[in-house]
Amino acid sequence: MIYSSGSIAGGRQYSDAAKDVTTHLRYMFDNPVRFVGQPVAAVAAVDRHVAEEALQLIEIDYEELPFVLDPEEALEPDAPQIWPEGNIGLDFANQPRPSAGTQGDPEAGFAAADQVFEDRYTTAFVQDGQMEPRSALAQWDGDKVTIHTPTQGISNCRHDNARDLGLEDHQVQIICKYMGGGFGDKNGSYYFDLIAAMLSKVADAPVMLELSRKDDWLGTHGRWHTVQDFRVGVAQDGTVTAIELRGYSGMGPYLRRSGGISGTEAYACPNVDRTIYSMHTNRMVSGNFRAPSDPQGYFAIQSMMDDISYKIGMDPVDFALKNMRRPTEQQRYTNYTLDECIEQGRELFDWESRWRPEPGSDPGPIKRGAGMAFMMFRSGVGPSSAILRVNSDELYTLYVGVTDIGPGAKTTMALIAAEELGVPLLQVEVVWGDTDLCPYSVGESGSRTTTMTGYAVVQAALDLKGQIAERGMPIGDEVLIASATPTPSTQGMRRMCFGAHFVEVEADVQLGNVQITKYVAVHESGRILNPLPAKDQIRGAALQGVGQALHEDLRYDPLNGHPLNAGYYGARHVTHMDVPEIEVTFIETDDGYGPYGAKTVGEAGIILGPAAVANAVFNAIGHRMKDLPITREKILEALA
Repeated sequence: MIYSSGSIAGGRQYSDAAKDVTTHLRYMFDNPVRFVGQPVAAVAAVDRHVAEEALQLIEIDYEELPFVLDPEEALEPDAPQIWPEGNIGLDFANQPRPSAGTQGDPEAGFAAADQVFEDRYTTAFVQDGQMEPRSALAQWDGDKVTIHTPTQGISNCRHDNARDLGLEDHQVQIICKYMGGGFGDKNGSYYFDLIAAMLSKVADAPVMLELSRKDDWLGTHGRWHTVQDFRVGVAQDGTVTAIELRGYSGMGPYLRRSGGISGTEAYACPNVDRTIYSMHTNRMVSGNFRAPSDPQGYFAIQSMMDDISYKIGMDPVDFALKNMRRPTEQQRYTNYTLDECIEQGRELFDWESRWRPEPGSDPGPIKRGAGMAFMMFRSGVGPSSAILRVNSDELYTLYVGVTDIGPGAKTTMALIAAEELGVPLLQVEVVWGDTDLCPYSVGESGSRTTTMTGYAVVQAALDLKGQIAERGMPIGDEVLIASATPTPSTQGMRRMCFGAHFVEVEADVQLGNVQITKYVAVHESGRILNPLPAKDQIRGAALQGVGQALHEDLRYDPLNGHPLNAGYYGARHVTHMDVPEIEVTFIETDDGYGPYGAKTVGEAGIILGPAAVANAVFNAIGHRMKDLPITREKILEALA
């Protein structure tokens, strides 16, 4: 049994906003093939060996087509057109146009500046690189299908698969308890769920689909690569008066997410002009990867600002404190600790002794330097639900639609319930990871699990406590049940987490090698409910940022559009040998929102690594590295 191009009527929409633009639907086995790694056929067989033999018997006729790999080149009038509407990605109104916005009066801001600086920064495509390859096990029972699949959001995965199979949500059961790594690459559903389900339907038997490492690496998605052109106006006293950004994001042929570029919002500059083009190319698909738009954006803007601070003779930390965004009457926050994060990081890192006022001034071939970066990042949003029940034995059962992807979501939800109910942790059983048993959850994406699902657990526990106070504990076979689907409001205030990273590097200017000798990360993520995994979340995320800064890149052959170095080894994902000691400190607060004041943790740690490392490299060698990753070859070329 074989499925191939055109044989599946249902289409995977990689952008729900594109549902009215039929040419932007991605079908399971689409024609034409738009990138290397796109599925073109599927075979079901009694075992792996028969399936592999059958695949060898499939003959495919390929017609060579023109291609475009660079997002800026994709904007040119004579560029190969990936879609009839052109190469600009669709916005939320289904229109192919850039994301543009203006704040204040940028031209007046530039006119008021004493100096205007311009520069270009680029970032590379980075694959999420989770260890576990994707797999799906599908089985039908009448008109209902059960799919065991690694997903960060069982509720959204159910909805996506039901839509594409032409079913109602209740006809699809998604089960995922322990997923492994995801980092955004396993949000919702993916094509392998649908392939397994459709093959299972026709075979009338369970079908297990497991991607090879190569197919898993190329056929999914990673962080979009960018080109960013900045113009920044600065007054004599170091105040930034205007920022202009023209950005180009390479999204691959299917727009899975926005292609945004963040970072300018961390500055108090009143005059900002931003235009971001999310461009279709013939590279592999880009999508959400841990703080999707932030590491690449913060690298560029904070490298730019770091460079300006040297050129006007200011300490980069003082320049940051002078220009960072602070609360105003127009923009209030539930709490604010960015200045405290920077000051505490400066002290813990011993900035004054490690930073070189004259970059590259160390004698000899081994040079040290220090860099820093700061950020503010939204705390997770989105609806979630929780159900709590208690029986006459005073045993509590908590139903939540979470998946355990590493940070310990199941344990954290149980801790919150036990705390609010005032009972030992052993009295709380958690039912999770099954759409037939659990209520809706926004999923383990956007760092929302603790803040949103945890808040729903608190509200359900309060309801249940109220019932117990009014009616007493249940007797015999009775149970009491409480549920909550809260939509918390911050009354117009922004709920943010804050952080600052300080990095020292040692650079060998003869060999081009860079080694991190000290890394300090200070974060404010509200109250930390589970300290050990919270610190590990920051460390792991920071390490991913280091990989983006120094190692990782998917390169393409400009002659045929094929990837040259796909895979963990080729794309130079970091390993244990690359891990520096990362000192993590939390500034704990309670802003009165979320469960006990808890905020986002998981994504915040990755944002600042590329910027802080790049700024430290500049301080060490005296040459600004503007293109990620900062490889040995690029350093030697800059120093030549």
